[in-house]
Amino acid sequence: MARKKKQGGGSDIPEWLVTFSDLMSILVAFFVLIVSFSIQDDEKLQVVAGSLKDAFGVIQIEARAGIIERDGNPQREYVKAIAVEEQNTQTEYSDIKHDQRSKQGPEANTHDIEKSEVETPREFALATTTLRQAWQELPEITFVADNLLIEETEEGLHIQIVDQEGRSMFPEGSKYPYEATRQALSVMAPILKTLPNQIRITGHTAAGATYQTASYGPWELSSDRANVVRRLMEEYGLPSERVFSVVGKGDAKPLFPNDPYLSANRRISILVMQESPPVPIELEP
Repeated sequence: MARKKKQGGGSDIPEWLVTFSDLMSILVAFFVLIVSFSIQDDEKLQVVAGSLKDAFGVIQIEARAGIIERDGNPQREYVKAIAVEEQNTQTEYSDIKHDQRSKQGPEANTHDIEKSEVETPREFALATTTLRQAWQELPEITFVADNLLIEETEEGLHIQIVDQEGRSMFPEGSKYPYEATRQALSVMAPILKTLPNQIRITGHTAAGATYQTASYGPWELSSDRANVVRRLMEEYGLPSERVFSVVGKGDAKPLFPNDPYLSANRRISILVMQESPPVPIELEP
């Protein structure tokens, strides 16, 4: 049976659907208004405030304009006899040039950011991670991994090549290290070269050791070992001017004062000093 056509050319859309569509349109417009009211441009508000000040006869404070130094060069794009006193122009999007910022435009944050008085350099942490990773990638020295100690102290980055029980880094009584020690120094020197700090190398021995001659004792051995380490690191790329001092302390400063005879007291200490260098490292004569 055929359906009857609606008279008067009416639509098949129900009346409640039309009312619902109108309601949704009103709600969308309402939310758009809410969003537009919530996002405010401080710069435009200040322009409006300035117009109101002029309308009510408020006098602007003016001061003599000077030359602005930007990136070491005196610069001013617009020469004026007077300049309006600087106002608070905090906004995330601004075209105004700011002397403390080189990036401009919509990417620039022009509001003032409070700077920390003390900035802690993280070069030591990066060097520590790089050293440990470089040592792990050398299978020749994995068995002496416990002999290599790294610690960040108040003096600087402290690297120690320590003897362990039954596992020495130098032959007994010799100033020349084992091959594993040479391998550890070969990867250490290029990494320390990237740091601008001075380096102090100190040799230590343990108490109770016997020596072949009375004229060659712990002081001579510790000094010779420290000097050999210095020479090897220079061969592997460390500049000689980076070495602050090479010292042998014999058994006078054990790592374990309660047991001066312990094998771990025999060590080479490499200190990357905390102090800044007297001149920049990139400066060349």
